[in-house]
Amino acid sequence: MTAARAVGLLLGAAADGVIGSPGRGRPVARLAASARRSGAGPGVTGLAAGLVVAGVLAERAGRRGPVLQALGTATATWAVLGGAGLAANGASLARDLEEGRLDEARETLGGLDPRRTGKLDVIGLSRASVETVAQRTADDMVAPLVWGALAGMPGLLAARVPSLLRPAAGQRGPLAWLVARLDELIHLVPTRLAAALTVAAAPVVGGSAKGAWRAWRRDSPAHPGPNAGRAEAAFAGALEIRLGGRTVYRHGVADLPVLGDGRNPDAGHVTRAVELSRVVGWLAAAGAAVLAVLTGLRRR
Repeated sequence: MTAARAVGLLLGAAADGVIGSPGRGRPVARLAASARRSGAGPGVTGLAAGLVVAGVLAERAGRRGPVLQALGTATATWAVLGGAGLAANGASLARDLEEGRLDEARETLGGLDPRRTGKLDVIGLSRASVETVAQRTADDMVAPLVWGALAGMPGLLAARVPSLLRPAAGQRGPLAWLVARLDELIHLVPTRLAAALTVAAAPVVGGSAKGAWRAWRRDSPAHPGPNAGRAEAAFAGALEIRLGGRTVYRHGVADLPVLGDGRNPDAGHVTRAVELSRVVGWLAAAGAAVLAVLTGLRRR
């Protein structure tokens, strides 16, 4: 069954950019976006629990045969991955920045990231766009694939639970604390794997593997979050730009550490970040398939 899971992960990753409208994102990604907009409480919590239960039931049903296992895993992988939507939005951001349509870029970025975008100039929007592409690559692509390889369909769906619960939890209170800890646990390994894959992928897009490694190891530990900043630092080093610094969110201002030591980013760097994200996604899918097979061999 582990070979079927590996095949399903690869098929689902391939289908991410083929089936449906990539600009709209996959079903679970659309649910997460809807949750961010509405901030619904108990309904979103119930939906997140229902997704995990559905994954468990689908995994049990898939044990009846390898074909069912592969098809079920492929469908779940396609449903949760956000690579196509991220690439489409990233390309739109780069195009708007290149052509000076800053209002459109602010609107697109506002749907992807919780920071306030109304006063950002071209450099600020470019910086925020690269940071968002980097972080969403880790959260929306690498994390589901890693957990899918380890736990099958329940893992794929559970990896997206924090993105559903975060808007309902708010910024303060016990629920917010629990969701933050769950988010940190789920992304503890995937964020570091995303950074490592960024180092490997950097030369493919004309970037610096050495710079990605140096920025990741040197700059990301200064970030206040245990996971945040890992993928962003690696992207900064790979593209030889500077990220981080003062960031205005809806709930306040954060003085984040500077990541990388290159020039300020521009629209061209956003385009290259999207290309880098694609390569990292491909590597993550291949690595997840190998991990699924190795996990099965170890259990045997």
